[in-house]
Amino acid sequence: MIFFKDLNSKNLLAYLCVGFICLGAFVALFGYLISPDNTSNANTMHVTIQTKPPGFSTYILKEVNTDTYQSFWKTIAFGNKEFHKETPIEKDFKINKHTIEYQLLNQEETLSITKNEQVSVLKKTFWLGTDKYGRDLLSRLIIGARISFSIGIIAVSISLIIGLTLGALAGYFGGFIDSIIMWMINVTWSIPTILLVIAITVGLGKGLWQIYLAVGLTMWVEVARVVRGQIKSLKNLQYIEATKVLGISDFKIITKHILPNIIGPIIVISASNFAASILVESGLSFLGLGAQPPTPSWGIIIKNHYNYIVTGKAYLAIIPGSLIVLLVLSFMIIGNQLRDYWDVKSNR
Repeated sequence: MIFFKDLNSKNLLAYLCVGFICLGAFVALFGYLISPDNTSNANTMHVTIQTKPPGFSTYILKEVNTDTYQSFWKTIAFGNKEFHKETPIEKDFKINKHTIEYQLLNQEETLSITKNEQVSVLKKTFWLGTDKYGRDLLSRLIIGARISFSIGIIAVSISLIIGLTLGALAGYFGGFIDSIIMWMINVTWSIPTILLVIAITVGLGKGLWQIYLAVGLTMWVEVARVVRGQIKSLKNLQYIEATKVLGISDFKIITKHILPNIIGPIIVISASNFAASILVESGLSFLGLGAQPPTPSWGIIIKNHYNYIVTGKAYLAIIPGSLIVLLVLSFMIIGNQLRDYWDVKSNR
């Protein structure tokens, strides 16, 4: 990227942040293809192997209904919809000609099942262990990355649409329009963001789309203020006056001659808002107002396991918490790097 022209320790850190974000975006997009548990929401539960440590392995008796057909694109978007049942068993199972004899994990009773193409025994390793419901923690984290990236993209898009529109109108036309929009900005700015998001969420109901809308509706203020200030400083320049003399419409002047010249500050704010939206979503999910179970949000994973911090299994909460910190920190570092690049004073 152009702002990484000179390689130094600061730019190297920015490179690493860009790489981490790209890796996270890839995981979020193709999560169901790389996740060990590719079922919808990675929600396959194993009651007998709850909170097992990282690297735990066991044999699984898997029964699959192969009659369910699903397209490749639906699998990427929603996960594998086929019905299947997984049962952890002891390693001393026997595969006979017509049956499979096995013992349930940690039990002595011998059971049997008819052998056919829909029944198989496989060894499964849970690389990050299992959560309190016996679900694969690695799979839950992979699918949860999609929630963090989607909240950032959608919330930032909503805030840009509202902020650019109102900021451009206030800065370009001024007068009464500017006064009304500034009043709206000051009122919204005076309310703490998290309280405003909670109020909107309570009014709209719990769920992902409600969170997307609520976060987007609270992050347009900073965009509008910056756009307003930038346009007020540019609208009286000679080249803008020349476009007015040529009879170019106000809409074209704003969209084609002003906004392209203030794209730098807008990108910096978007990076900051992306990080803030991830934190807000995680906090709301932790409070039970965000994504609802069984959706694997990182905030929900922390909520389900924060009490394990004092029981010797702190990794169940620390791992998703660390991912949130790293992702937010990466966006903030990139935002600071972009700010330095577009800051005229710092480049003198």
